[in-house]
Amino acid sequence: MRLMIIGSLGGQLGAATRIAMERGAKVTHVETIEQATYALRNGKGADLLFVDVGLDIARLIAANDAERIHVPVVACGVATDPARAAGAIRAGAKEFLPLPPDPELIAAVLAAVSDDRRPIVAQDVRMLEVIALAEKVAGSDASVLITGESGVGKEVMARHVHARSKRSEKPFISVNCAAIPENLLESELFGHEKGAFTGAIARRIGKFEEADGGTLLLDEISEMDTRLQAKLLRALQERVIDRVGGARPVPVDIRIIATSNRDLQQSVREGEFREDLFYRLNVVNLRLPPLRDRPADAIKLAEHFVAKYSDANGVKPKPLSAAARRAIVEMGWPGNVRELENTMHRAVLLASGEALEPEDIRSPDSMGFGLRPGADDAVRRAADAAEAVTRGLVGRTVAEVEQDLILTTLDHCLGNRTHAAQILGISIRTLRNKLKLYSDSGVMVPPPATGQAA
Repeated sequence: MRLMIIGSLGGQLGAATRIAMERGAKVTHVETIEQATYALRNGKGADLLFVDVGLDIARLIAANDAERIHVPVVACGVATDPARAAGAIRAGAKEFLPLPPDPELIAAVLAAVSDDRRPIVAQDVRMLEVIALAEKVAGSDASVLITGESGVGKEVMARHVHARSKRSEKPFISVNCAAIPENLLESELFGHEKGAFTGAIARRIGKFEEADGGTLLLDEISEMDTRLQAKLLRALQERVIDRVGGARPVPVDIRIIATSNRDLQQSVREGEFREDLFYRLNVVNLRLPPLRDRPADAIKLAEHFVAKYSDANGVKPKPLSAAARRAIVEMGWPGNVRELENTMHRAVLLASGEALEPEDIRSPDSMGFGLRPGADDAVRRAADAAEAVTRGLVGRTVAEVEQDLILTTLDHCLGNRTHAAQILGISIRTLRNKLKLYSDSGVMVPPPATGQAA
């Protein structure tokens, strides 16, 4: 996590800085709020700001808002000054951190305000196959397109790919293309020069430059305007970007990961998404199955969220009863993992017995989900499927799993050996040797793509 400290490091704020660094934060420092806004505007990105409570926090937040820079602020000051603490919260700070600093409190603040270490929790064989492919291609610089329904965990998967890439020590920058107005998204991505448009009071570094050396996640890319898609395509092809109002191209070194909850191929057919951009992004496709198709994961995730929110709320974690497990497996979960997480958070807060029961698993309007009449057979089949998928990989050799991965990747690449080898992270010679071995043993191997040597 990237942490910016604003204020003098001569006192207790310096001690807080050292503790944050020991907890894994990557720290930058400036003395004044003017320097902070200037640094953020010019590509010194941050996920969290620690600000001396004696500084004008309201002015800092207003200056950042004017530049469309939205970073959570934590005010830091001596615990004996409650008036300043209250003033900082009224000014827009998310938290107040009392000084002298407590290491565990700093760790809690870092985790609560900037939660970017969400693990992938999975045991369903379909999800494990997706994870295996993700880890196989993580070390390359190939663009990745992650697809799946809303709430299925696409950003979590993107962070997983970044964490296992050679760029893991560099920034991971996320842009929600659906949340930023169309007329502002270009500047957000590519930056702008002073005077490029009304309100451009200074040069602003965009997310492409902020992510230089690391990974840029374009979340819900299907919502991007077709005109901007053309500019994005050039950036991907030539590895240069043009700031709005800029006179010369700026080179960038980034890996692109894009997500979409829509069928991009259908969007291409309807003329809403550029075909050339689709193929440029879709070098590797990670399609995350919906939670209703992963019954084993539903239970495992439910237990994970119960433990997480029990700890966060200072209560003893309770087990899921057999009836609650059946209810969780039976649910359709249209909101996928996001809906399950919110539901289990409520369950932790509402439960009064020794275990979590179906009546504790409620919707936001406090109505119990319950079991549908006549659903026992469906629940039993789902439970049997959940047990079966956990055994899906047991008994198979590493060579068998490797063969499946190589042939699936080759099929995805339409037989293109060079492309498949790049995705798999192996040499073309190694790939050809393995394919010959498979072919000699009678396994059907996809033929080479047009113009591709065997």
